[in-house]
Amino acid sequence: MRLVRLVPCALVAAALWAAAATAADAASRAQGQRLARLYCASCHAIDKVSPSPLAIAPPFRTLHERYPVETLEEALAEGIMVGHPTMPQFQFDPDQIADFLLFLKSLE
Repeated sequence: MRLVRLVPCALVAAALWAAAATAADAASRAQGQRLARLYCASCHAIDKVSPSPLAIAPPFRTLHERYPVETLEEALAEGIMVGHPTMPQFQFDPDQIADFLLFLKSLE
């Protein structure tokens, strides 16, 4: 009889945990999108349909086709540097990196 009472409690706890995790992911994705809008949107498309404002800048939705977006983690922490002058140099802190990568993965 005791087990019968524990099962519903465990199901409720699991549902609450899943809802909290989903809400946290949504908040992180939204923060990642804000970072993309602030630092990247003047050159890169940061949505699923628009062209990039700068023709040579790849849309973020296609980055995963070139390489796993997780590989950007180190570059974002150390400061992205590329061989063309139009790309600004910037660094993200660990929380920002996680949010930004979660946002990029949401575009796949």
